[in-house]
Amino acid sequence: MKAVVLAAGKGERLRPLTDDRPKVVLKVANRPVIEYVLENLDPFVDEFILIVRYKKEKVMETLGDEFNGKPITYVDQLPGEGTAKAIESAREHVGDEEFIVANGDIYFEVEGIKDLLSVFRREGADAAVLVKHFDDLRHFGRVDVEGTRVTGVTEKPEAGGGYANLGLYIFKPGVFEFIEKTALSSRGEYEITDTLNLMLEAGRKVVYAVYSSYWNDIGRPWNLLELNEYLLKNKLRHEIRGTVEEGATLIPPVEVGEGTVVRSGSYIIGPVKIGRNSLIGPNCLIRPYTSIGDNCHIGNAVEVKNSIIMDHSNAPHLNYVGDSIIGENTNLGAGTITANLRHDRGNIKVEIKGRLEDSGRHKLGAIIGHGVKVGINVSIYPGRKIGSGSFIGPGVVVDRNVPPKTLVVLRQEKVVKGMGGD
Repeated sequence: MKAVVLAAGKGERLRPLTDDRPKVVLKVANRPVIEYVLENLDPFVDEFILIVRYKKEKVMETLGDEFNGKPITYVDQLPGEGTAKAIESAREHVGDEEFIVANGDIYFEVEGIKDLLSVFRREGADAAVLVKHFDDLRHFGRVDVEGTRVTGVTEKPEAGGGYANLGLYIFKPGVFEFIEKTALSSRGEYEITDTLNLMLEAGRKVVYAVYSSYWNDIGRPWNLLELNEYLLKNKLRHEIRGTVEEGATLIPPVEVGEGTVVRSGSYIIGPVKIGRNSLIGPNCLIRPYTSIGDNCHIGNAVEVKNSIIMDHSNAPHLNYVGDSIIGENTNLGAGTITANLRHDRGNIKVEIKGRLEDSGRHKLGAIIGHGVKVGINVSIYPGRKIGSGSFIGPGVVVDRNVPPKTLVVLRQEKVVKGMGGD
């Protein structure tokens, strides 16, 4: 069996982290999101077919030609938007066998695939979809069912609860004749949910499996923090492959990568994951649910909690990083502080594609892109975004989002006056 993994999207809602890369290669707990998807598909398939388009070279560089010894075939998505068009792109590669389809930016546990395969084969179905119950389906596709069968799919209903489409499917090759008939939706996309409805109208058998484990649709920056916390809490093992100096305190579980040095006075409360060849301390505090990538520096008098710091980034002096995401190759000047809590303790709202969205979190810090340079004594408001390649000058208060490749400096009025005397 082959797995078709959809990895062509830009991830607009995850900007600035996707300014220069697709969302599937963003790292959570120091691994690209798409690796978790392939890892959970791996027991059931013998080949991966990745549908790519936006910055596809980043995906190819990240994964290479195989995963766990199984070949990866990269296929450019056909012109047009939507999941149906993405799946159609794999038509010549799946052959005449049933195949799995998974979104490359959705985290699920291996049990979901196992249960879906079981019901698909037991029922002799033409298609199967994994579902999960939610009380609010406004951001999902609603799957209506009767007995073991799906009776209809509605994309993003206005209100109400029920079974949500989780973006994991199994199809027989006959699906392609229905994809050919799938019309452009009101959202301007060719949607696989419309294809499923066409199959149902033609009397094809579509079944479902109910999923009860952890699932995360990584569409917004705070979803990365949620997944990071889940992985560190449930998957991390205490393992020290680097050097921990005498006088440093590590409360398990803490993973320290090869070549990393944790200097005296560092206090690390797990679960915390630290990559390779990083320098930690001296005299810093790293609190739970923090992942720090490769070749990073967390220095003296720095506190980090519940955050993602990606490869080659530094918080070297007198910094506070809370509930934040720091992209690659970014440096925080001495005294830079990320605020993560409103005075009224209300939920933090974040601008997403020009609109303010409620993150559902009352603690959320900065979302900083890649290659950002932040000067000394900079303060960043909760939920603010700094675009990749930007420079923030000393003493700036970042109270609004900063676009990519932008210079922000503080103009101050100075008075230079003699003090008198001989």
